[in-house]
Amino acid sequence: MSDIIQLLPDHVANQIAAGEVVQRPASVVKELLENAIDAGATNITLLLKDAGKTLIQVIDNGKGMSATDARMCFERHATSKIQKAEDLFNLCTKGFRGEALASIAAIAHVELKTKQKDEELGTCIKVEGSKVVAQDFISTSEGTSLAVKNLFYNIPARRNFLKSDTVETRHIIDEFQRVALAHPNITFLLHHNNNEVYHLKGSNLRKRIVAVFGAKMNEKLVPIDETTDILKIEGFVAKPEFSKRKRGEQFFFVNDRFIKSSYLNHAVVNAFDGLLEQGAHPSYFLYLTVPTSSIDINIHPTKTEIKFDNEKALYAMLRATVKHSLGQYNVAPVLDFNRDANLDTPYSFKSNGKKASVPKISVNPDFNPFKEEQKKENNFPFKRGKNTQSWESLYTSVDTIEQTPQENLFQHQEEAKAQKTFQIQRKYVLSSIKSGVVLINQSLAHQRVLYEQFLESITVKEANSQQLLFPVKIAFSSAEIEMIYTIKTELENAGFSFDEFTKDSVTIKGIPVSVTESKITIILEELLNDIDLEVPDASFSHFDVMAKSFAKTLSIKTGTLLSEKEQEGLVNDLFSCKEPTISPFGKATFKTLTIHEIDNLFNS
Repeated sequence: MSDIIQLLPDHVANQIAAGEVVQRPASVVKELLENAIDAGATNITLLLKDAGKTLIQVIDNGKGMSATDARMCFERHATSKIQKAEDLFNLCTKGFRGEALASIAAIAHVELKTKQKDEELGTCIKVEGSKVVAQDFISTSEGTSLAVKNLFYNIPARRNFLKSDTVETRHIIDEFQRVALAHPNITFLLHHNNNEVYHLKGSNLRKRIVAVFGAKMNEKLVPIDETTDILKIEGFVAKPEFSKRKRGEQFFFVNDRFIKSSYLNHAVVNAFDGLLEQGAHPSYFLYLTVPTSSIDINIHPTKTEIKFDNEKALYAMLRATVKHSLGQYNVAPVLDFNRDANLDTPYSFKSNGKKASVPKISVNPDFNPFKEEQKKENNFPFKRGKNTQSWESLYTSVDTIEQTPQENLFQHQEEAKAQKTFQIQRKYVLSSIKSGVVLINQSLAHQRVLYEQFLESITVKEANSQQLLFPVKIAFSSAEIEMIYTIKTELENAGFSFDEFTKDSVTIKGIPVSVTESKITIILEELLNDIDLEVPDASFSHFDVMAKSFAKTLSIKTGTLLSEKEQEGLVNDLFSCKEPTISPFGKATFKTLTIHEIDNLFNS
């Protein structure tokens, strides 16, 4: 029998490795930005076209590479970060695997320009599908410029799996934000389709957070700072009243590397115990510094998972530190509501040798509770009325007693006949039909009604817009502004009217008729979150996501009391829909119970 096991060619092995390392354009952005940081860059520029599908270019002013290193960096497992296995437990760099550039070059057209400080000329290398097609000496500035064009050009199946430009841009911005937050001292610039999205100048951590997420973030932040023998924690958590329904603004950094850890996240959430509403998530930006020998980063190709030697100790310290800061800055409520705020001792108070003054107690010597009580008794405001009925009225005739309940019963029957719907627990609406009864979930039913109304107004007929007397200016982060601008046309079709776009705010002068002014911010925030979670592949899908988001935000919530007319209106609107049986999110809107099924309940 012939041998069947053989070594794969290098270009095939690179494409297989690329499946793990490069999942989407955002993966390329992450790898290139981290390489620039490892090169000691202080200015990094990221240029994008078509959400990275056409072009991803990172330009830095780092130390650059020699001609030999420039050629070698595209080989698999070629790295300057480590030399032996023991170095994996003493990592001070972002990268160390030596797979990223080889994987990227296997599935794209790559052009590398690099020059070292003392060299007169730099090197330019062009690679297409792992094959070096050109290498020349060129005149270029100090540092490295790496352009990745036509991502997945030779793997059309992977290219087809990419989502819309809006979704892919959002993923790229997420990676950009993580790197920018981890290194506030570096200047970052992000351009997408020749539009400037971010220009972050080197600054301290608080200014970097405000620059990334908008000026409104500044008032939300509570500083965290704690140093122990095994751990240093610094950063910020957001005040409980600014918690969100989504998990977006939650950042953990370990030794300046972004990580994901549900275990540490639980510690932070536990510190907020009793301060958050049901379903709300706290925002935080926490930086942990630990000995490199106590962690293992070599868990996953994305390097966002880390194993700690002493997780339980980290959990306890993190929880205590966050809880400490919430108390220190009077964020956590005090149970004694009658306390005198003047008697509060500052958290950082240290004894300066002076004794605290004894508080004065004032007493009213003329106070007599019994005297007051007597006064109240003498001046009783209510007088007992005279009994005008005779004693014979106690013995009423039997006919009168029997008539009253019969009349009431008749009235109740008339009311029951007139009322066709009933609300149960402020959650369900019960309506009678010929074959039995139908039980409707009021929230899901209203979602279906609003969804079809919005979808029709957006796609079929021109939506009605109500102009605001005073335009509303809403602050958003640069990434959110970019996202809103991307779907501006669809929002205008829905009835929104925009006056001005700036880097950190948007001014709205008109809103859909069914939307109130107080809900504009909530609607747009929910919409941006839903676009993050959805996977729209066509322009119509944007409309669908928008209609779903509006319906979910504006629908009647569980616990809302409905009048009889509102109940009947909801029932009529639901059964006028094209698809009344399910909500926009695939849940049943009502259940039917026939007379036969009801009879079986009592006969069983």
